[in-house]
Amino acid sequence: MYQSIIDALLDLDEEKVIICVRQALESQMNAGDILNRGLIAGMDVVGDRMEKEEMFIPEVLKAAKIMGAAVQILKPLLTEDSSSSKGRIVIGTVKGDLHDIGKNLCAMMMESAGLEVHDLGVDISPERFIEALRKTDSKILCMSALLTTTMPMMKRTIDALVESGLRKTVKVMVGGAPVTQNYANEIGADAYAPDAGSAAKAARSII
Repeated sequence: MYQSIIDALLDLDEEKVIICVRQALESQMNAGDILNRGLIAGMDVVGDRMEKEEMFIPEVLKAAKIMGAAVQILKPLLTEDSSSSKGRIVIGTVKGDLHDIGKNLCAMMMESAGLEVHDLGVDISPERFIEALRKTDSKILCMSALLTTTMPMMKRTIDALVESGLRKTVKVMVGGAPVTQNYANEIGADAYAPDAGSAAKAARSII
């Protein structure tokens, strides 16, 4: 049954995914297992295909939308334990930068991977990132920048994390069109992701 859910999700067949999820529930299958071994496993494949350029943004968005519809069916049955949320993340585009398409896709893929995502939006100052990390007790900070002129805000935010005392407990992931692995290394980030699929995978591996 799990494979049927995965196959239907990869076919972008929302009706079939919903039917498979309902059938799984009627068969007394655990909601957490349906989520993890069916829906999330399917979105992992979507992420892999996106990285290999075998699936593209419109298809990934549709898959995430289908996943969201299926999760709504499971939500009342999911327990508030590790099976329904694998960790908390704060994500946002850095101060001075108003681009959000890539960041939104990353947030969507991370949610589809079972992570609890707190999306702050765009033009986020170091202080707002720190405030959100404290408020949500998130252990990963994901920053996006789409302009070379706003990339230095990533370093400023990491410096602010150090000053706040949170750096030892918070992992930092960076991404965006002009950002590279070398730049991530330079500013002391823990991880770099070139696309949404790899960002979700990296976040899960960090947690």
